[in-house]
Amino acid sequence: MSRVLIIGAGGVGTVVAHKVARNADVFTDIMIASRTKEKCDRIVKAIGNPAIRTAKVDADNVDELVALFNDFKPEMVINVALPYQDLTIMEACLKAGVNYLDTANYEPKDVAHFEYSWQWAYHERFKEAGLTAILGCGFDPGVSGIYTAYAAKHHFDEIHYLDIVDCNAGDHHKAFATNFNPEINIREITQNGRYYENGQWVTTKPLEIHKDLTYPNIGPRDSYLLYHEELESLVKHFPTIKRARFWMTFGQEYLTHLRVIQDIGMARIDEVDYNGMKIVPLQFLKAVLPNPQDLGENYEGETSIGCRIRGLKDGKERTYYVYNNCSHQAAYKETGMQGVSYTTGVPAMIGAMMFFKGEWKRPGVNNVEQFNPDPFMEQLNKQGLPWHEVFDGDLEL
Repeated sequence: MSRVLIIGAGGVGTVVAHKVARNADVFTDIMIASRTKEKCDRIVKAIGNPAIRTAKVDADNVDELVALFNDFKPEMVINVALPYQDLTIMEACLKAGVNYLDTANYEPKDVAHFEYSWQWAYHERFKEAGLTAILGCGFDPGVSGIYTAYAAKHHFDEIHYLDIVDCNAGDHHKAFATNFNPEINIREITQNGRYYENGQWVTTKPLEIHKDLTYPNIGPRDSYLLYHEELESLVKHFPTIKRARFWMTFGQEYLTHLRVIQDIGMARIDEVDYNGMKIVPLQFLKAVLPNPQDLGENYEGETSIGCRIRGLKDGKERTYYVYNNCSHQAAYKETGMQGVSYTTGVPAMIGAMMFFKGEWKRPGVNNVEQFNPDPFMEQLNKQGLPWHEVFDGDLEL
């Protein structure tokens, strides 16, 4: 029996549920849980499998989580709730004896800062309990780390330079919208940039460094250097890396809206008084912006995410570019969600599949690049995210 509990019923959770349900040879019993049970019920109705159970749970409440885990008795929890809730869900997994997987690392709600230290601190407890925790199993983080591990295993003796490049060339026909949770998205983009070089972290101003990069099927797009969490784990697990950076594309209209949001104080994450109530401006903004789950129907174009790597093989310098392009329309046709949700949800399902197939079982807290990448790469091609390779091309970086 492979019992899996999905926590979160947003865009990514919807994709995870669809893909889990379609792999019934691996996942025999499924539950979707969220703060709003009706959202879970709508996903089940869309999938058309009444055997999928649903439940209401507050992912900030360890006792509620433990009670749910003890009732359903899942072997693994797929956490696609908010990053603020990672630690309470991990704590509940330890108390109930459940394995764990997520797609984004923990960050405290009151500080726009994320790092793996909080979750890595759980390593010995998971190890002693004989439980596996898999961190960052979306696309970036997630597939970006698996691409890197695959390159290290098959194409390089030493990786020296790693650039993760993320382009969304889609058009949702909205004046301004974010492709995943607006609160998380805006917090991520508006903080300082950061990259790793020669054993040190270099900090930049938000979106200070940018350049045109050419993406397959898309063409040149202005790409901005951001800090992204997988850089922290990848330079730890591949110590030959001399420089690691993360790039993401943004259109000028998006950046103009973002600048105005910041200038008028709507990106603030501290509480302000409004008519005798305490509200957080960014959370209010989230409530009035388009719901990322509703963008899919009219979304055109595609994403392109990959790793551009330079290093040594047999004493010679080589370059390698491995990437996936995902159509927003194809993602919507299959799951009712747009491509950004799809590229995160499919890898989360595959990571759980790797666990249930016995490919990725290692007690303790592990990042995806610590496991064998080969069976995961094989499943990417089968589950809707085929990858492509370019050897010894111009990386532009």
